[in-house]
Amino acid sequence: MKLNKEIGKNKLTKEQYEIMRKKGTEQAFTGKYLKHKENGNYYCAFCENILFDSKTKFDSGTGWPSFSDAKKRNVILKEDNSGGMKRTEVLCAKCESHLGHVFNDNFVHGNTGMRYCINSACLNFKRKSANFKTP
Repeated sequence: MKLNKEIGKNKLTKEQYEIMRKKGTEQAFTGKYLKHKENGNYYCAFCENILFDSKTKFDSGTGWPSFSDAKKRNVILKEDNSGGMKRTEVLCAKCESHLGHVFNDNFVHGNTGMRYCINSACLNFKRKSANFKTP
């Protein structure tokens, strides 16, 4: 379900639209999921594609929710050389919305050595029930 930039104007907030469709970034240390610690999964705010398990979330001190791993088939990694930087953009594999960037750096958690730095505005959270099994 590849989306053009106009799709989503009626479904997303202004902030979500600027980030997810126009590749913006929310202000550091302001996102609702920055310090969020519940057990569950994080989903794409546009199409509800499952993206991250809360077990992979950690505090990187960077100002955005960080994850050490993603649901691999559910995200796309794309080279991003915008703004004079060399980065890797993270997109939702289902709707191709911009989510943030992934870095291989010193902010490691777990055994992946990766930091998925994701905008809170791009995410919805669903708590895991006691009988819930991760897909």
